[in-house]
Amino acid sequence: MRLQDKVAVVTGAASGMGKAIAILYAKEGAKVVVSDLTLEGAGATVAEITAFGGTATAVEADISKERDVYRLIKAALNSYGTLDILVNNAGIMDNFSPAGDVTDELWEKVFAVNVTGVMRTIRQAIPIFLEKGAGVIVNIASVGGLYGSRAGASYTAAKHAVVGLTKNTGFQYADKGIRCNAIAPGGVNTKITASVNNLNQEGMNKVMAGATLNPRTGEPEDIARVALFLASDDASFVNGTVVTADSGWTAY
Repeated sequence: MRLQDKVAVVTGAASGMGKAIAILYAKEGAKVVVSDLTLEGAGATVAEITAFGGTATAVEADISKERDVYRLIKAALNSYGTLDILVNNAGIMDNFSPAGDVTDELWEKVFAVNVTGVMRTIRQAIPIFLEKGAGVIVNIASVGGLYGSRAGASYTAAKHAVVGLTKNTGFQYADKGIRCNAIAPGGVNTKITASVNNLNQEGMNKVMAGATLNPRTGEPEDIARVALFLASDDASFVNGTVVTADSGWTAY
């Protein structure tokens, strides 16, 4: 097993990529702290894990709130005594608005979850990793963080920020035994569009213009396998970079 006895925190793990990552990590021997906005959602993933003999615990946490981030990392320490892997998967979509139509409310909401929450979980994990002299961070970015218009202005800017944070963290702590990488998924079958309100039709039409070039839509398990590689010792020489997983969509 590639993650035997490792302790992993996975945010946004009630569904989609986060759920797939949590389940795969558990199958590979990790003890998983499953985090989501609702305890019911996180608990459902834990139930699936324990059903096949895996080890997991559920934590209700809104990563846009600093106190919840503190409780989340504390829960890992209280439950399993340490932390080895942090997966920042939780995220929300914008409404495809270009810059001229973005409201402060939307911008701040997207950044609170997609950027500030990621920074805060990393900030809480780093002291643990420094003490151990080892640690792995996997951030779920997006092809929207590599290109200009795979989403609206808020989401695009936020995912670019995640890419920058990933690279900075990877380099700054490389000599401390800590690795930080990101995955940039393309189109994946998840529930993230459920977070879209007040759709900006013109903005979406422009975003979707390139969607016809997408070879196929991925499944959460496709991303989970990449996340497993990055968390494992097989990726010991991989740090501060972004792995694109999009079936070749951005290769055009």
